[in-house]
Amino acid sequence: MNTYKTYVQIDASGRVVLEGLPFPEGSLLEVLVVDQTHQPKERVESWQALMRHVQSLPQAKSITDEEIAAEIEAQRSGQ
Repeated sequence: MNTYKTYVQIDASGRVVLEGLPFPEGSLLEVLVVDQTHQPKERVESWQALMRHVQSLPQAKSITDEEIAAEIEAQRSGQ
């Protein structure tokens, strides 16, 4: 999959115009719109809330440090 990242602003009419894209005419593109106006503090708070939720799940309480270390090692070694 070829990707291209750019930033645009919404104009007064609520439109976004993408110009000069590096894809051939007729290409079918997937467009993902992400609001970049969130402040870093809001992102940190959102991440912390997600981590609190994940850590509160019942299955998270039964995972041992050894299992975590083994999973990390498996990922690093490509398993």
